Amino acid sequence: MTSKPHGAPKLRAPTLADLRRSVAAAFGDFAAAPLTDLFFASFFVCTGLIMSWITYTTGHTFWLILAVMGFPLVGGLAALGFYEVSRRRSAGEGLALGDVASVVWQARNGQLPWLAVIIIVVFLFWFFLGHMIFALFLGLAPMTNVSTSLDVFLTSEGLTMLAFGSAVGAVFAIVVFSISVLGMPMLLDRDVDFMSALLRSISAVHGAPMIYLGWGVVVAVLTLAAMVPFFLGLFVVMPLLGHATWHLYKSVTDPTEAPES
Repeated sequence: MTSKPHGAPKLRAPTLADLRRSVAAAFGDFAAAPLTDLFFASFFVCTGLIMSWITYTTGHTFWLILAVMGFPLVGGLAALGFYEVSRRRSAGEGLALGDVASVVWQARNGQLPWLAVIIIVVFLFWFFLGHMIFALFLGLAPMTNVSTSLDVFLTSEGLTMLAFGSAVGAVFAIVVFSISVLGMPMLLDRDVDFMSALLRSISAVHGAPMIYLGWGVVVAVLTLAAMVPFFLGLFVVMPLLGHATWHLYKSVTDPTEAPES
């Protein structure tokens, strides 16, 4: 990998055409390196299966709802392999699994882990707050298992809990999405500290909320839909979303401009 440009880049507002081109390019990247993509996607699938197994074997099935709803929050963390595939393909570099995995492994020594820590902390706080919301509305409900006590969610308390929890979860999702949608690929692409990448990503989303949040909704819906059945849809959905996010980042980055101070 060649030396990275220094500093956070200037970013223009995206358009619907940028999104369409990014999605089209994502299919090309997936077709060019399917085995590499499936390898990195397997981490999503395995995480989902392990998460489900733990919640069922421990009898705390309500945590599965929180985990599933929070799954898209941490999706950007594991997308680094997809970003690297897209970067290498655009640069005409090899797409061998070993080469891509080496870059992803080396990223542990840079700024990416710091941004990852912030996202993980938000995810864990969502778990804590989600449990508090459940206890507030349904703490006294006679429910022993989510899969056998679904009727409790159709009560007035259950519906209120779902509505309130979804609203709170949406706030968490918007925060994490704003941080990661451009922040994660920027840290792979450039020599920039995590705070600069984080703030530049948030600023970009704030400047064009309709496009970015619309893309965020697409990411969340497709990710949740891909979890049925048994998280297997993530083998295809996660690579495509990762590649598309990288191309969206590159499409709004002006390579001819000096980075902003």
